[in-house]
Amino acid sequence: MTHTEAVLCLNLLLFLQVLAQFRSNGRQQWPVPYRRFDRRPDVDSYCEALYPFCPTGDRDGRIPYMRDSDVISVYRLQTPVWEFKYGDLLGKIHIMHDAIGFSSSDTGANYTMEWYELFQLGNCTFPHIRPEVYPPFWCNQGAACFFEGIDDLHWSQNGTLEKIGELTGSQFNDMAQWVQDDNETGIYYETWTVRSDPSPNATVWFESYDCSQFVHRTYRKLTELGAKLSSRSQTNYTKIYLYSGEPTYLGNDSAIFGQPALKNLAVDIRKFYHTFRLHQSFIDFAISLLEAYKKVVLDKSFYLYYNFEYWHLPMKPPYVQITYEEVPLP
Repeated sequence: MTHTEAVLCLNLLLFLQVLAQFRSNGRQQWPVPYRRFDRRPDVDSYCEALYPFCPTGDRDGRIPYMRDSDVISVYRLQTPVWEFKYGDLLGKIHIMHDAIGFSSSDTGANYTMEWYELFQLGNCTFPHIRPEVYPPFWCNQGAACFFEGIDDLHWSQNGTLEKIGELTGSQFNDMAQWVQDDNETGIYYETWTVRSDPSPNATVWFESYDCSQFVHRTYRKLTELGAKLSSRSQTNYTKIYLYSGEPTYLGNDSAIFGQPALKNLAVDIRKFYHTFRLHQSFIDFAISLLEAYKKVVLDKSFYLYYNFEYWHLPMKPPYVQITYEEVPLP
């Protein structure tokens, strides 16, 4: 390494240290705001879905227009994740999927609206480690899907199908425009909610951005538009938590994987995510579980990818937790 290169590397390391210090001196906003975009980017052809996204919905995400005088019933929908394949198996540990149903009194037509991963949950939670691409490669887009029909058995057999309110056709049309704007600017799925500890007064470092968060945003919008929503049962939702001390900002792909001075960090991030790679053999999976336990529990370390940037989480007990907790209707 030449003297000039050494000076550049040193300056880069000092810059990152100052940036991390700046973020940790009370000026960093917690939770970190979810980044929105001007438009939804095209999907990379490398990303493939095991099950096609929104197979019966409109390809452009359009929602039908309702007459202003129509009365639209609103339904709360919830069922175990992958219920169509595993029944109530994931419901037993409260891993649930949420959606909203609508029914037009004018036409009698029913509709389902949900927000979920384009390429399944695993791809949104952990990246692909590709030999030909140095940064971890993410297939983490999520989007809204609106389609005709409500599969009563799918939602009610092991979950919830409950009418919670009514809208006018005009309110529905305003909501539809908001959904399309929200869907165009909120483009990626985030599995984890990161907190300082499990107590009610804990600091939230990062919020998830998933199916239930979309439902909550939509309920709030409907309330803003004048709808009255109420439920006869407790409205619980799945949350998947990581617990850590104050996160440290690391940088984006170009800052970490494009700088020779940060080669060790880049290698460590790739090695960390390699542990969580998809489609492993049984033996590899068993080995990966031990590696994940060592990294997260013994070394108390986790790399989080949020807003297309990497953060380091100094993990704390109980480390990871799945809860099924009440979030009242607005």
